[in-house]
Amino acid sequence: MTLETYSHPLNQLLTFGDCFKIKSDTNYLKKFGFTAEHIPELIRMAVDPELNWAESDTLEVWAPVHAWRSLGQLRAEAAIDPLITLFDEIEDIDWTSSEMPPVFKQIGPAAIPSLAAYLDKAGPDEYHLEIAGSSLTEIGTEYPEFRDECVKILTKKLAKFEDNNPILNGYLVSNLIDLDAVESASLIQTAFAVDCVDEVVVGDWDEVQFLLGLGPRKTRENIRQAEMEQRIMEFLKNRNDARDQPAKGFSSSIKKTPKKGQKKKKGK
Repeated sequence: MTLETYSHPLNQLLTFGDCFKIKSDTNYLKKFGFTAEHIPELIRMAVDPELNWAESDTLEVWAPVHAWRSLGQLRAEAAIDPLITLFDEIEDIDWTSSEMPPVFKQIGPAAIPSLAAYLDKAGPDEYHLEIAGSSLTEIGTEYPEFRDECVKILTKKLAKFEDNNPILNGYLVSNLIDLDAVESASLIQTAFAVDCVDEVVVGDWDEVQFLLGLGPRKTRENIRQAEMEQRIMEFLKNRNDARDQPAKGFSSSIKKTPKKGQKKKKGK
């Protein structure tokens, strides 16, 4: 039995319960007394295929998620690569996409090289790559001194927008917005201009500009106002142009009236 393969106190995670009900900020270290000496066994539990593929109505299926959280709280750098291997293996993408980024944020900047390597890897689909992108975003937000490095990695991946799935580009743009990456705005605009970003994920370029602090949010009302102002400007410009240049042939069509005391020439 799986229960018998884990020693105390880790075996308590096998029956700890539903992660929908148990919050991720639960202090696992205090509750179970986990220390650095438990890291190897927690890693084994985190990647245990028998647990990760257990029946969904069992308590054991939640044990790996509890192990992920515990490793994050222990800032276990040894868990970085084993946890990244789960990106492709776990069927329930919702749990990995919601739970892994906070775990890597806790582990810290040591995870950046491995996450960058995964993000640049050929093969994973956009949903698995999103986990790596969001993890980098969490780290860059939590550790401002590493923010530029994370922005550079995400921008480098977005620069391949023509090869990327538009959904992935949407996720990358969202990551860059979260990091206030104004320096990537030109590239983001280009990706939008060639229709390589899924707007369902992140909105259109106007919305992105607003979220980056580069312009106002364009509501229907102010879009109509801008269009009206543009039409007024064009009207005024055309009117001024007409005033500055006489109508073609106008002066030659005017008949000259003789001055008082002059006689009209015959035949004229």
